[in-house]
Order: sequence, then C-alpha cells, then structure tokens
Amino acid sequence: MSITVDIDKNSGFCAGVIRAIGKAEEFLKDGKREDGQQKRLYSLGAIVHNDAELARLVNEGLVTIDKEDLGEMVDASGEVLLIRAHGEPPQTYRLAEKLGFNVIDCTCPVVLQLQKSIKEAYNSQKEAGKGQILIFGKIGHAEVLGLIGQTDGTATVVEDLAMLEKAVEDGSISLGVPTEVFSQTTKSPAEYSRLCTRLEELMAGYCELSVERFKGTRMLVVHDTICSQVATRHERLSKFALEHDLIIFVSGKASSNGKVLCDLCKSLNIRTYHIDSADDIKREWFRADDKVGICGATSTPKWLLEDVAEHVLSLNKFAQDWEQTYNV
Repeated sequence: MSITVDIDKNSGFCAGVIRAIGKAEEFLKDGKREDGQQKRLYSLGAIVHNDAELARLVNEGLVTIDKEDLGEMVDASGEVLLIRAHGEPPQTYRLAEKLGFNVIDCTCPVVLQLQKSIKEAYNSQKEAGKGQILIFGKIGHAEVLGLIGQTDGTATVVEDLAMLEKAVEDGSISLGVPTEVFSQTTKSPAEYSRLCTRLEELMAGYCELSVERFKGTRMLVVHDTICSQVATRHERLSKFALEHDLIIFVSGKASSNGKVLCDLCKSLNIRTYHIDSADDIKREWFRADDKVGICGATSTPKWLLEDVAEHVLSLNKFAQDWEQTYNV
C-alpha cells in the first residue's frame, strides 16, 4: 500500500470557536485563584463538540455544566460562567446574573447578529399584530434554542422539507400571514434554498398567485443568515471530496455542523468515513495508491486532523515494511 495524504486547509475551528477557546484559555492560563485553588471556569454546554479538545481544556480547569445543573444552583457568587459560541436565550443571562455569576460571553458575532435580526422581526410582527417566524435548524440545538428565545418561544423550527410540509398540513405554519425565515448559521445553504423555494411555492398557491406575482407581495421574507465561512466551506469541501479517492472526516458525533459536512462528503464520495479520532481508523478501508483526504467540522481542531494524518501514514509505512520483509 503506497498512499498519499492531504489535510483540507479549510477545515478546523471556525472563528467563533477559536474566539471562545481563546477566551477560556486566557482566563485559565495562570492556573490559580486568589485562595490558591486551581482556577475553574464553568462552560454552559460543551465549548466545542470534540471529546479530545474538551479533555485538553478540562485539564486546564474547564467545567462543563448543562441547563439542569444551572437550574439547581443556589449561589454562584464569584464564579465565572462562559457562554459558548452557540449563544443563549435572554432568560439564561437573567438566571446567571441572579445566581451571581460573572459572565464571559463568547457568543459568535454572526450568531449575535442573527439573534438581533430575529428579535427585531419578532417585535415588528408583534406590533403589527400578525406574522410568524420560521427557523431552519436542528430542534434542540443550542444555537436554535437561543434564537427561539428572541421570540419568547413562539418561533417554529423546521429541520427539513418533510417537516415543513407536515407543519403546513397540521396548521403549525400558516400560509396566509406575513412570514420571515431565518436559518441556523451552520446549516447547508443548498438545503435552506430548497426549503425556502418550497415554502414560497406553497404560499403563492394559497394566495392563488404565480410565484413571480407573489414575490411582489413581500408576504415572505427570507434572510441570508448562514455563516459565510460555513457557506464557503461547503463549496470548497465538495471540491476536496471529489479530488480524493477516500475521505476521512473527523468530528464529534454530537456536532451538527459535522453531520451536515460529512453527509455532503459522502454524497460526493461514497468512500467517506466519519471518525472521532485516529483510534477509529481501520486498515481495510485503504487501497494501494489511494489519495486520502482528511477534513473536519468547525469544531475539529487542526492538531487532531494532523494526528489522524500521521496515523494513516504510519499504516502506510507498516504495509510497505511488511511487503519488503516478506517480498509480497
């Protein structure tokens, strides 16, 4: 087996994750509190969906808690809470303040702008007394929960076309009221476009108008809210997947962005394998002279991609040494 390995230069942490981890490291860097104990920093939810990177930060004093943990606290005076890049709904900030936390807000600027846009749209509809907010995203995802919070919990979330059709059928989505649509920042641009096009067709049909005439009514407003870094990554990753014989996609299984990007790779290259770390790699995946591409999600650190590349190359070297030893 004589293979080559390339690491996708566009993979790795997005700017929002880099910022959050950087702030966590900066806070924890001296390691000690005034009382001599190790510094600790509470993170509301995993700061990054990658077990290896999380383990590294835990060793530095990061403590991950969830909403249930936060709700059970009585007094957190003097403690520090990090809000990760995904953002949080307004009630989380109110609770943190009530408990006495000092907050380090690492909400991604792109997410912050999205929250602001949804809040403004919701307030405008509320003042007009009609309208609905739709969010294309993963139900239960931290970012999506933060977005719903901007609408006092009234926004409707749809994950795909099938869910959109069902929501229209059961009346969860009305076709006859002003509608504004937003997307979770890490979703597929192509899927978002298909979903919005279908909704436009359904609303135009309900209003007994052609799609072109319906556009002029401004009954449907679609906001471009997918992160430009993510959108660009989709295009570049498609090219990367097609240029290689085999793709090793590295990300935590809990990463929403990881699933979207891995599915994109697999749709273009059937020999795509999703792994958490180098330990998941199997030698039988590889063929002689394979051109292997290694890539990952916005939550995958560069050092982990490099570890995986080194592991693949070590398998290659082992196979070559075996062939030489036994004259295969």
